[in-house]
Amino acid sequence: MVKRWFTFIGQEIRGLHEAAYLLGVFAGLSLILALVRDKLLAFTFGAGRALDIYYAAFRIPDLIFATVGSLVSASILLPYFIERFESSHERGAQFSDAIFTVFFGAMTVTAAVVFIIAPYLVPLAIPGFAHDPALPELILSMRIMLLSPFFLGLSNLFSSLTQMHHRFLVYAASPVVYNAGIIIGVLAGYPVMGVPGLAVGVAIGAFLHMGIQLPFLLHEKLTPRFTRRIHWTDIRKIVLTSLPRTITLSANQLASFALISLASLMSVGSISVFNFAFNLQSVPLTLIGASYSSAVFPTLSRMLFKGNIAEFKVKMIASAQHIIFWSMPLTVLFVVLRAQIVRTVLGAGKFDWADTRLTAATLALFTISTIGQSLIVLFVRSFYAEGKTARPLLINAISASIIVAAGYLLDKAFFAYPLFRYFLEDLLKIDGQVGTSVIVLALAYTIGVIVNTFLHWWVYERVYHGFTKPVFATFFQTFAASVIMGYAAYLSLQIFAVVFPLSRVWGVFLQGFCSAIIGIIVLILMLIVLRNEQLVDVWRTLHRKIWKAPVPPAEMEHM
Repeated sequence: MVKRWFTFIGQEIRGLHEAAYLLGVFAGLSLILALVRDKLLAFTFGAGRALDIYYAAFRIPDLIFATVGSLVSASILLPYFIERFESSHERGAQFSDAIFTVFFGAMTVTAAVVFIIAPYLVPLAIPGFAHDPALPELILSMRIMLLSPFFLGLSNLFSSLTQMHHRFLVYAASPVVYNAGIIIGVLAGYPVMGVPGLAVGVAIGAFLHMGIQLPFLLHEKLTPRFTRRIHWTDIRKIVLTSLPRTITLSANQLASFALISLASLMSVGSISVFNFAFNLQSVPLTLIGASYSSAVFPTLSRMLFKGNIAEFKVKMIASAQHIIFWSMPLTVLFVVLRAQIVRTVLGAGKFDWADTRLTAATLALFTISTIGQSLIVLFVRSFYAEGKTARPLLINAISASIIVAAGYLLDKAFFAYPLFRYFLEDLLKIDGQVGTSVIVLALAYTIGVIVNTFLHWWVYERVYHGFTKPVFATFFQTFAASVIMGYAAYLSLQIFAVVFPLSRVWGVFLQGFCSAIIGIIVLILMLIVLRNEQLVDVWRTLHRKIWKAPVPPAEMEHM
């Protein structure tokens, strides 16, 4: 049974849409576990102080992962691995061993230093806990989570090798077991150790994220080893290449860090609400943006390596069109059905109606940015495939600065200008609610993402003329159909409100589910009327067994 499982996830997938859809399926499984995880956390703690501690403990390890861990990012290493392994297996293995050895040493030193200075670092990073009695618990949880960037960094290194061989299912299954580890922490760790037990679950999940890739690497004799034969010229080249990406990711992490720091100074539970809403809005990003960008990245790298610029552009246009085709309707549905989604996923136990309203409002503001987030992932991957890491660096630095500045200014304006506060509260239906200031953090994030998307698109169009026109055609078609779908879903909510008992979670679920089904039917009909090409592509792909889909000979030549 176990052998069959590893054989299944270790199979090779080459077609773009087939790989993207299979990645999406596994991303869906991971998201189901993530929702179970959040449901357990919400049920056990509600949006309260204990959960604030848990989420705050992530921030420093996340920042370490974004900095030191970027050395072994698949986005950076994959083109180098392709070049060296296609030259010779021995050359590729030597390069892999050197990267593994350097990363292991760098991460060990970094984690040790942060572990030692944690009592001084944490109060500065999360000022809301500086004088809180829970500070020691936060420090201990953060120290345990330092194992997470270490294991996830190794997993990134391993995923470069698995993606190079088109073993997308191994790569896609990693987040599934990661969330399973966190659930273990909730069910078994917390009753024994309290909040630090949740941190142990995170460390277990990170280990499983890495470990699931080992059977394939061992079978193919690709497992990196420690070595003294380090070509520092290669390491220096990787560091210089990855440095812009490191700064890019660090800018994004610092922006999120700043928002969490601001949330720690707000009402109790603000950090929890922010993270719950952020996790829910990540569903479209994970299912669509991450799946397509991950599936297309090896192909883009090979096309550029072979100098096939025309095919590179065609693949990018197709990927952007399908990302918009899937993301736009999901975005509209999330905004219209936000209360039903939050109540169904999180509403139970200590997560009361007040928590639901506040999280739903925050989710609505986050969700507006999900299409942009998905496209940004694709743009960044394409720039990395070209080796042009400076462009995303500058754009993301600008975006991160806007997010931080907007978060600070909007927080001040929220209390200084009652009209602004009342407008947001009334628009999002949270008037009279306690702790509403957290919504401005989501608004700040969305503003930064919109600017980021615009700048990436503008730069990309300047380099690859003709990209915008076909993608915009899909954008406007899908937008028109999605707006009509959203209106149909909204009207359906009113109808089903008198059919199902909204005092029960299952009644809220059925209200939202039935409204979504009607909305989706309307969407499909509108797309048929508009003769949407992406709908035809989806039908053709799903009409056959995607894991047995024939691969065009031209694509075989590039793999």
